Amino acid sequence: MSAVLIVIMAVPLGATVVSWWAGPRLAGLVTVLAGTATFGLAMALVPSVARYKDGTSAVGALGNWLRVDPLSLVFLLATAFLYCLTAIFSVGYVAADRAATRVYRRRLFAGLNLFAWAMAMAPMVNDLGLLWVAIEVTTVVSALLVAIEGTDGAIEAAWKYILIASLGLGLSLLATAVIYHAGSFSLGGSYDLSYTKLLGKASVFPAATVRLGYLLAVVGYGTKVGLFPVHTWLPDAHSEAPTPVSALLSGSLLATSFYAILRYYQITERAAGAAFARDVLAGFGVLTLLLGTLYLASQRDLKRLLAYSSIEHMGILAIGVSFASPLAIAGALLHVLAHAAAKGTSFFGAGSVARKLRTKDLERIRGGIGLLPWTGPMLVAGMLGLSAMPPFGTFRSELSIVAGGFAGGPGANTAEEAIAAIMVVLATLAFFGLSWHMGQSMLSPVPDSGTAVVKGETSRLMVLAMAFGLLGLVVLGVHPPAALDHLLNGAAAELGVAR
Repeated sequence: MSAVLIVIMAVPLGATVVSWWAGPRLAGLVTVLAGTATFGLAMALVPSVARYKDGTSAVGALGNWLRVDPLSLVFLLATAFLYCLTAIFSVGYVAADRAATRVYRRRLFAGLNLFAWAMAMAPMVNDLGLLWVAIEVTTVVSALLVAIEGTDGAIEAAWKYILIASLGLGLSLLATAVIYHAGSFSLGGSYDLSYTKLLGKASVFPAATVRLGYLLAVVGYGTKVGLFPVHTWLPDAHSEAPTPVSALLSGSLLATSFYAILRYYQITERAAGAAFARDVLAGFGVLTLLLGTLYLASQRDLKRLLAYSSIEHMGILAIGVSFASPLAIAGALLHVLAHAAAKGTSFFGAGSVARKLRTKDLERIRGGIGLLPWTGPMLVAGMLGLSAMPPFGTFRSELSIVAGGFAGGPGANTAEEAIAAIMVVLATLAFFGLSWHMGQSMLSPVPDSGTAVVKGETSRLMVLAMAFGLLGLVVLGVHPPAALDHLLNGAAAELGVAR
């Protein structure tokens, strides 16, 4: 299995080079092949990594410089799945845009492959410093992709994103230095920042120093996750970016950045106690969930609506990991996968609607299902998935989180039950907000006059990508594969060693 990690590292990078020099059709084909291969290879790792007894099984390569354990594989799967879907969608998306130049198409495909490569490398590298480098690369590449269309709004959103993210990554780099300093007391003045080495000695690290590093990491990487109050770049970037970029930003990049926080979480719970690590995530999670939910109802832009939904779901992730129950933690990790499928499907649908009706304004979008007989219903289904309705994977994951919050575990308290109750209330409000917008825009009748829009789909490939996303979302909700359950339990065990 070591060779699989090397191939996963090489495939998107090779596709980037080919896409840059090839014609648009070949670039699209290479991107689809690379996305499909990456997802297939990531799936091939599941049986080996999921065969755990104590949550410590892993696959390594290149002298353990690359290492995939249950926790990192969950996030790699989310990225690989969405990479595959986005590649398919992008071919149809670009083909349907007759105004797209050859240079634009080449840059878009090359950028998507490089972006996916950086997000795949983040959970694969076995070093806090290299993790920071991978997240930094995602920032640079995604900022260029946000601005790729060259409009005033896109350039402004990209600048806002790069400024806020750079500040956050500066804090994250400082967090890396602080943890390195904490480790120097027991590991010496010169050592590598591999997770295995840090976690093996974290219990003797100075607690106060580790707490500082953890707080810096949560705030720093939290800028990329979209945690309150460092979320302000996210709605603009997601709204102005091309739809394939928006899908990867929302469904994969935010989760990948949250993965970085979890690596610091593991160190902190060993050095400073699980209660401190959980309380910090709980505080940020509740505030983020509250902000995302409240802003949902007031949105007038379809893609900004989905952006605030992403903020809401990042709050749910933070809350899920903050609970003491293994059930809640496993539910949060399942939520990473379910959210990627739901948000990818929803952004694909939003992009198709915006391209068909030439607007993202929710006040002007009417009769979506009537005009787009396949995309319309699937977009509504994707929104129901984001609202955690059965039979979708988000229902199973959020139910597990809430049940775990009420059930408790070692170190649990009544505060967790209160947070679980708050989550239920806010998630219900988010459901009403999303449902109202979908009812007004997609379920309303087709206007009798005043529109020259012809009924029909823009691209079969765009529809196909949505169908695959919904299929994955239903599988996660109805009957996740047994190997995936083992993987999630192993990853939850990694985050609960100190409980």
